[in-house]
Amino acid sequence: MADFTATDVQALRRATGAGMMDAKRALQEADGDPDRAKKILREKGLAKADERSDRENAQGAIAVGTGDGVVGLVELKCETDFVAKSPEFVALTQALADSVAARGEGAVEDHKNEVDDLKVVLKENIALGRTVRLAVEDGQVVDTYLHRQDGRGVNGVAVVLEGGTEELAHDIAVHIAFAKPQYLTRDEAPAEAVEEERQTLLNITKAEGKPEAAWPKIVEGRLNAWYKDRVLTEQAYVRDEQQTVGQVAAGGGARVVRYAQLFIGG
Repeated sequence: MADFTATDVQALRRATGAGMMDAKRALQEADGDPDRAKKILREKGLAKADERSDRENAQGAIAVGTGDGVVGLVELKCETDFVAKSPEFVALTQALADSVAARGEGAVEDHKNEVDDLKVVLKENIALGRTVRLAVEDGQVVDTYLHRQDGRGVNGVAVVLEGGTEELAHDIAVHIAFAKPQYLTRDEAPAEAVEEERQTLLNITKAEGKPEAAWPKIVEGRLNAWYKDRVLTEQAYVRDEQQTVGQVAAGGGARVVRYAQLFIGG
């Protein structure tokens, strides 16, 4: 018979989140060796986790990691906001972001076992979502904004400026968090998406009975409004709608050269 005590069972439960009987059976199978028992529980737990892999995981957390001129953004996905705001889930999301900032997007692989362990402990479909790393060049500054909800990050932004200050980059990051632009400039909008919108606007204009000679001007005006909703540099700045974000940046002696945004549900 395996040599272990009730205290050993409790210790294994605390370390793995397993039920009492599962912990006891694992210790019996491992002849009382706690490390082997953890491995057994993990293997069996991950088998159950695989059964949960097709369940929707639209919840999660966002974290921002920073270093010397670099920023890492990471999304960790799960099924419920209850799990998303748990201390261990939030801590792992932050560890992932810190690793991305320090060593690049591939550094998330160093945490694969931790993600797998969390699947076992929290019993949800937990998976790594999107990851982004931004680094500055000479003459550039970067800053971030993270919107938190119930102790977890839900909307993270990083902005890189050519010129300007970190404070200005932060202010623009706050704008991005709430305005959710899709593109930095018009040039980034896919040509097929622009053409599809142009055709839709033309059909609307025709249906309204506008004079044919006026169609091109009307469509272009409406297409400009479409751009202003989606292009960061053309959006009305949230703190002063009389200016665009591009104008605000220029007023601070800067130009937005890159940005990244991750948000739950995005």
